Amino acid sequence: MSLDSHIELVSDGGYAVETGGDDCPLEVRGLTVAYGEKPAVFSVDARFPSASMTAIVGPNGAGKSTFLKGALGIVPRLAGEVRFYGQPLKEARRDVAYVPQRASVDWDFPARVIDVVMMGLYREVGLFRFAGSRHRARAMDCLERVGMQDFADRQIGQLSGGQQQRVFLARALAQDAELYLLDEPFAGVDAATEHAIVSVLKGLKAAGKTVVCVHHDLSTVTAYFDRAMLINMRKQSEGPIAEAFTSETLQATYGGRLAESQIAELRLGSC
Repeated sequence: MSLDSHIELVSDGGYAVETGGDDCPLEVRGLTVAYGEKPAVFSVDARFPSASMTAIVGPNGAGKSTFLKGALGIVPRLAGEVRFYGQPLKEARRDVAYVPQRASVDWDFPARVIDVVMMGLYREVGLFRFAGSRHRARAMDCLERVGMQDFADRQIGQLSGGQQQRVFLARALAQDAELYLLDEPFAGVDAATEHAIVSVLKGLKAAGKTVVCVHHDLSTVTAYFDRAMLINMRKQSEGPIAEAFTSETLQATYGGRLAESQIAELRLGSC
């Protein structure tokens, strides 16, 4: 998938179901997604409140990324509805920023770092208009927030994996959205980049934004996030980590993949 193909991602589809109000930045009701005859996510309901950071966790192949892509409309839904403060998500594209998995991006696409970040401004600037000095200054500020201001004129394909991830986060910051959806933002990055990304995301939460991340490392959930959703095709639990991480929900999600000692450690960390 090319870099510019990530510009138009958020759409709406599926079948309408009853929703629960207009006070929630992201509400998902009855989301079902299948690849061919194989269901990947089945009838998931979830609510993600404002000023929160939620980790979507589960074993490999559990439907974590599919849930996020289904909510955004990147993959077709068999059923379900997704709302942003009570309105269909497709009507709130300006307020929703998405950071895809690095593996899904064609990094040979010829673009400078500054140009990638300014893609986050396309709804404000327009696809066929030139960005002005004000927009470039805003993009540079976003690069500075992720520690990449010195790479503005570098080709995106020349960067390391961690640097590329920082640039994609800067692009999302340039959008100045209310809702940030990130698919495995820490996968394959170095420790310094991981800590830098966490710091930025916590800053977004402090500013009242809503952050939802597909996350694979259970050991860091309690340090990075205040909420979790456990999924294994179906949602197993959702809420503050102390409520979401119970022995029962962890066993239901991971089965025999987690030893009792690991479950006890996760429960202790969530208290």
